[in-house]
Amino acid sequence: MIRHLRTGLMTASILALSTSAAFADYELNILHINDFHSRIESINKYDSTCTAEEEGKNECFGGAARLKVAIDQTRQELSGKNVLLLNAGDNFQGSLFFTTYKGAAEAEFLNLMKFDAMTVGNHEFDEGEDGLATFLDKVTFPVLSSNVLAGYKSKLIDRIKPSLVLDVGGQKVGIVGAVANDTAEISSPGDNVLIGIDVDTITTAVQELKKQGVDKIIALTHVGYPRDLAVIAKIPDVDVVVGGHSHSLLSNTDEKAEGPYPTMVDNPGGYKVPVVQAGSYSKYLGDLAVTFDDSGVVKSAKGDPILIDSKIKPDETILARIKELAKPIDELRTKIIGKTDAPIDGSRETCRARECQMGDLVTDAMLDRVKGQGVTIAITNGGGLRASIDAGDVSMGEAITVLPFQNTVATFQIKGADITAALENGLSQIEEGGGRFPQVAGLKFSFDKSKPVGSRISNVEVKEGEGFVPLDPAKTYNVVSNNYMRNGGDGYSVFKTKAENAYDYGPGLETVLADYLAAHNPYKPMTDGRITEIAAATETQPSAQTSTDTAAKTVTPDAKPAETKTETKPAAETAAAVETKHVIAKGDTLWGLAKAIYGNGELWKTIAAANGNPVPERLEIGKELKIPAK
Repeated sequence: MIRHLRTGLMTASILALSTSAAFADYELNILHINDFHSRIESINKYDSTCTAEEEGKNECFGGAARLKVAIDQTRQELSGKNVLLLNAGDNFQGSLFFTTYKGAAEAEFLNLMKFDAMTVGNHEFDEGEDGLATFLDKVTFPVLSSNVLAGYKSKLIDRIKPSLVLDVGGQKVGIVGAVANDTAEISSPGDNVLIGIDVDTITTAVQELKKQGVDKIIALTHVGYPRDLAVIAKIPDVDVVVGGHSHSLLSNTDEKAEGPYPTMVDNPGGYKVPVVQAGSYSKYLGDLAVTFDDSGVVKSAKGDPILIDSKIKPDETILARIKELAKPIDELRTKIIGKTDAPIDGSRETCRARECQMGDLVTDAMLDRVKGQGVTIAITNGGGLRASIDAGDVSMGEAITVLPFQNTVATFQIKGADITAALENGLSQIEEGGGRFPQVAGLKFSFDKSKPVGSRISNVEVKEGEGFVPLDPAKTYNVVSNNYMRNGGDGYSVFKTKAENAYDYGPGLETVLADYLAAHNPYKPMTDGRITEIAAATETQPSAQTSTDTAAKTVTPDAKPAETKTETKPAAETAAAVETKHVIAKGDTLWGLAKAIYGNGELWKTIAAANGNPVPERLEIGKELKIPAK
């Protein structure tokens, strides 16, 4: 900038007078939410609907009435400043309000909050394109996604734009949307809607914005925190990433946070990109302040999510409207179906990574339902379990909150080898917290997540009589799952292509759960070791390292090699023949990376020395590590 003023004092003075505003820093305040998941009412610590008793004890969080107040209060505090309110998708699915009103209730309350833009989430397609089209009819804010490609027969054609330009305080701000690449697998966009590759479509949309003279560009994504770090934040000319999908809480104060808020990522263009996400279920309001220089480059970014707890009093008008909408469903959800002696853990963190109490309960219930049909194995996806249940009486409403997708019981016959392939699929996205993680009954298996995708499963056994025997690859087994997985959902294509005598038996999983709890009343939560994670390593590890051995991961599997700086391969193939780079993700350790890359965890010091000897247990998520040649 200074070099353009070296033509004399007079010219400099004239320029300073005529363009002084253009040379001032520009601060943009970005408020944001993601993964609302129909939490119209407030939630408790288990992410289920909060009771009146819990409200009285000030134990509730979020809900539309609180969220609206939190947004209004924060906007008031930022009065006179440049403010955007963004929504990173997945407003559908998760409570009886969605089950009953199919998105109309969500649209009504989101309109009151006056969002500036929203990106499509995968769950926005849970009712097909018809459900999303109806939602678009009702919302009063723009809905974006660069990679939702609607065909000429689609009801969505020309209704979801790739990007948007807003005038915020006299400056042009571009917003580009994107949804997860595997949306066709994990939801139901239908035959008339294609999902493009996020990197390609975002890149194209950003280039179009640049042609319009826009130099401040926000990627509003629903692809997950790991992919935002590894790929999205490195797209040329993306300045800020506001994300969703992985339900990641980023914070500088919460010890359970997945990373700092914001997480700063080095863009190949020579600048840093702040990446943010704000948990889920309306419990937090993201609050980011970004300062841009005159050329649209981020100079600084700071903030932290706002916890929407009982200190924020709900809007009474909205509470009254929620109560009105709740009348048709109150009778159903308040019906007590059983009792549990202790809380049943159905948390996302547990059920997408290991055996969990809710996974054992639901698969046991599924297997019990069809035991008279000779079915011996149950498999369900951990991502289909959406909440925990607290101790005491269990209502039908809680059962539906745990299993909100209206999936039905499905039975089929399949070879043992294909069951193993299905389990491998279930373990293929464990690093990202993928919802395909398999919860099982009538089956035991071990896994080693440090091994390459496709070879993580071992010691698969099936129950015969009172004991377990090795799974026979050639034998045909009777299996119960849900209709979503039977049709290939969550990557379980082997069920769709290899299953025989498939039958969507029904009833709904929530009904199966309710009936099982009624028959086992009171229920005693447990896990019994049916899923075992193999210990990371037996060698002596450096004392500063944790014992968790995490496979090195740079990008999600669908990223193209040309767009990444390294790909993780089996150690025997890679042997780190040339220097590469690795983006640190949650759970990474130097020992784990060395074992995955070099085949020897003791070479962690090689990586440490090449990167200034960082504190091993404090690796900074999102930062790049140099991986030296072996």
